[in-house]
Amino acid sequence: MSARMHLSPAHDTHPRTPGEEQFTLAAEVLALLADRTRLMLLHALTTGEADVTTLTETCGAARPAVSQHLAKLRLAGLVTSRKEGRRVIYGLRDGHLARMVDEALNLADHHLSGRPPHD
Repeated sequence: MSARMHLSPAHDTHPRTPGEEQFTLAAEVLALLADRTRLMLLHALTTGEADVTTLTETCGAARPAVSQHLAKLRLAGLVTSRKEGRRVIYGLRDGHLARMVDEALNLADHHLSGRPPHD
């Protein structure tokens, strides 16, 4: 997995036939989303920025684990970080990721409820 997988700025369209790079990057992003704790962290960040303490309380994981997950997400370019005094504040890089997390959770809702997904 590449150290930096920065997502492009939001665009309404993508290439009709994605190239090898798009498939590779998409697979890397989806692999990062495949972890329950990282998915919970990203979901928490869809509502706004937060520090490690808040994110630890939100997802219920140990602080060192949350810090490690956030570091992976930051290195992949999926989340941003900035210092505010002694605290590090994390946020989502862009709206594409928020929509991906939301769609994954909507799909899970449909599977759990037995309802077919809709557009």
